This record gives sequence, structure tokens and C-alpha cells, in this order.
Amino acid sequence: MSEHAAVDQEASNARRGRGASGGGAAARRAARSGGGPGTQLTYIKRKINVYEVLNEEGLALIEKNTDTVLEEIGIIFRDDAEALQLWKEAGADVKGERVHFPKGLCRSLLKTAPPIYTQHARNSERSVQIGGNATVFAPVYGPPFVRDLDGVRRYATIEDFQNFVKLAYMAPSIHHSGGTVCEPVDVPVNKRHLDMVYAHIKYSDKPFMGSVTAPERAEDTVAMAKLVFGDDFVENNTVLTSLINANSPMVFDETMLGALKVYSRHNQACIVTPFILAGAMSPVTVAGTLTQVLAEVLAGASFTQLIRPGAPVLFGTFASSISMQSGAPTFGTPEPSLVSYGAAQLARRLGLPFRTGGSLCASKVPDAQAAYESANTLNSTILAGTNFVLHSAGWLEGGLASCYEKFMMDIDQLGMTQKFSEGVDLSENGQAMDAIRQVGPGSHYLGCDHTQANFQTAFYRSSIADNNSYEQWLAEGQKTAPQRANDLARRWLEAYEAPHLDEGIDEALKDFIAKKKGSMPDAFT
Repeated sequence: MSEHAAVDQEASNARRGRGASGGGAAARRAARSGGGPGTQLTYIKRKINVYEVLNEEGLALIEKNTDTVLEEIGIIFRDDAEALQLWKEAGADVKGERVHFPKGLCRSLLKTAPPIYTQHARNSERSVQIGGNATVFAPVYGPPFVRDLDGVRRYATIEDFQNFVKLAYMAPSIHHSGGTVCEPVDVPVNKRHLDMVYAHIKYSDKPFMGSVTAPERAEDTVAMAKLVFGDDFVENNTVLTSLINANSPMVFDETMLGALKVYSRHNQACIVTPFILAGAMSPVTVAGTLTQVLAEVLAGASFTQLIRPGAPVLFGTFASSISMQSGAPTFGTPEPSLVSYGAAQLARRLGLPFRTGGSLCASKVPDAQAAYESANTLNSTILAGTNFVLHSAGWLEGGLASCYEKFMMDIDQLGMTQKFSEGVDLSENGQAMDAIRQVGPGSHYLGCDHTQANFQTAFYRSSIADNNSYEQWLAEGQKTAPQRANDLARRWLEAYEAPHLDEGIDEALKDFIAKKKGSMPDAFT
């Protein structure tokens, strides 16, 4: 670890006790109140069973069909001579850019991939476990537009990007700062990754994702991470988890492969994710889609192990259906949920951490459609046993827009989901036998000792929902849920305080960014 990083770690340790950790009464209250600025919950340690839709026969059938796809049909590795050469040396049959995989090759390579890893944050209290019984929530990723606090849909700016990083930092039930929380189009394309990575480091101390839009931008991300954590620490630990999409159906392009190689070589995690709109980019059936998803993940994930055995890699899937009338993507429908459940089972059989889901919707505004579709997606996400959840908060309009109001509404739901994931409390206090004895038949529990001791933390309290009387709601302005979310977002942004960042690290980052920007002209395409 570098000297600057060591100093920053000492400062991080000194901040313990200010409500930053997930323990204690403050955290328990946050878990039941929708959370608020200043108290961070740890990543979820699920105590509920996963929901499975496939039996052994169904799983074996999909795996058999996947082996056929890999061996007979193959996967294209486009415009990457190094990748093709590595596959040849590994024993694959390479014909042009199409790679055909002997049965068992990909699974054999994946034996070196860790089933669980830690992504370290610059504040060690914010580090997260990826895999096992852990679930980590990260915010929306990728939209070029925002729906702002004045209700205007417009192109996103770097200020919006910074605002969403700040909100994610302040949200107790978001455990990860994410990546491209929106696309800041007011910054040149070839330089904006520098500002985005810096924003995650400067305005949050949670784990974050790296740039994948070009190999050199991935290299810049690793270089900036090394300024924060130190060269040796980065090479021997994971501080970045980044998204690598397959170009479905059954293609990996040179951009994604280039970023994958950079991160894998430096021991940083890749989420290999087929991007599926079923009916357009995969078969219309759940089983057919699962077969293609597994084939693409096996090919891409095993390639990380050719680059560096032991590099962390996740089994990812993003599955949506499309309207067969308009071709537009649809969300919150049954079929993508079945794909998520099935893919989670396949990931567990491979021994890989799993990514899917989020709070997805096609609605253009944070309305009832957005709520229903997001709830349907989020419920299946948590019940599937997902380890890394991208798009947990802020997603709107099929991923075209990041919405401030939706972000706050989703945060509230994430808090509920975290409480649900704790399962049933079977401790002596949870059994409540003293209360049952004290109250007896025909009375009530409102005044008993057990209720008085537990009332502040017994039930989740939403930060968005209005449960008051109609008359009180009228008196308080008849506000809708989006209006209350708007108020809350404004209050949070006004109350934001940046986490400590060592001055030496900050100056080194700024100097690195200035030199990189000065080395090339602006490009907006």
C-alpha cells in the first residue's frame, strides 16, 4: 500500500464510531426507516432461501444444449488476434473468428475462478463481499438522459453524475457506488471516463466500477485505482468490478475483450453479461435463452482465466423480453424473471458469483407502471440469490434515463428488501414469549415491556410512503410519492458532506487527469 493510501486508511479507521459501519442501534433504525444520510448498512447477508424454478433434469438439459452450442455453433471473438491465439493454445478449434469449444474446456478453465471475493473500498468499512450469501446493491448504469428535480428530461451532465454518486454514497441500502450512473454528455467522449472515475473516488468512499468503453480507458481506471490503493495492493486484491457485455447473440467484440483483458491482467473483477432482449437477441423461450446465456458466459468468463488464472469473474445476465407488436423492451414480466431464476441456479452450479436484475421498468415517469415493474424485477432479483445487483436505483425509461425521484423511491424499496432478506428472528427476543405471557388473553400489546423495548426498530418505516390519515395528507399539501421523493432528494443533496480523501491522493489524481486530458484533443464521437 502506498504512503498516501496508508494515511487515508488511518483516517478511515479514525472515522469509525461516526455511524459509518453497519452495526449498532443506529444501523438497525436505518434499516427500518428507509435510511437517511449518515448511516451505512453493510452488504446484505441473506438469511432466506433462494427460489429455484429448474429441477436437476432441467438444469442438466440446458447444460447439455449449451455444450452443443459451444462445440458445434461456436462463439465469435471479433477483431482480437490475441484472444484467438490464446484459444488455439488452450485446445479450442478456431475457424476464422469463430471459436468452437471442446466439451468441458470452459468449465475446466473456470475451476481457478474464485466463488467469493472481496471488493475493497478506500474506506475499509465499505468493502463488500461478492458471492456466497451476500447481495450488493449498486445504482443505475448507463443512461444518456436524466429526469431532473424540475421534471425536465434532458441530456445528463457531469453535475448530474456527481449528484447521483453523492446520493448513492448517502443511501444506507446502496452498498456500491456503481459505474456510469448517467452518461455526462457535456464532457468529451474520450475524456469523460477520467471525470467519472474521479467522481466515484472523490464524492464517495464506497467500491466502484471501471470504464469499459476502450482498453486504454480501462488502463486509466486501473492507474487511478493504484494512486488510491497502491500498486501492489491493486495487483493482489480486487478494487474494481466492471461490466463486460457480450454482443448477443454469441459475439464478443474487440472493445469489450480489450477492457476484459486489462482488468483480468490486473486481478480486477469482470461481470461477463449477455445483454438479452429475448425474441431479438435470443430465442423467445426461457429455456432457449438460458442455453444461449450459459454459452456466452462460459466462453467469456473462462477467457478471463486464460488471461490470469484466479482473476475474479461473475456470471452476469441482463434479460428482458420485447413487445412483439412494437419491438420495444418490456420489464417486470414473468419470462425475464424465470430467466433470472434459472441463470442463478446455473451460476451456483458453476461456482461463480451471480449478477442480474435491479429496479427495471419501461415507464417514462416514476408512476405506478414504474413501481409495479420495478417491484416485480427486484423481488425476483433477491429471491434468485443474486450477488451483485446493478440498476438497483434510478432506472427509468428502459434504461435511457436516470431519474432523481425514482432513485429515492428505489432506495426506499432497497431498504425494505434488505430487511426482508434478514429472515425470521428466532432469538429469545424474536420469540417474544415474555410478551405473550405478560399480555395474556383479551388484552393488547401496545403497552407491554417487549413492545416498548422494540417499537423503534420492530417494523420497517418507509421514507417515501404516506400512511397518515386523509385529512392530514390534505393538510400537508396532498403530495404524491414522486413529490415526496423530490423533496427528499433535495434535502439529501443540501446535506451532503464529502468523505475524507487524503490531499496527496487527491492532488495525484488531479495531476494524472490533467496530463491525460492534455495529451489528446477533445472528441465527441
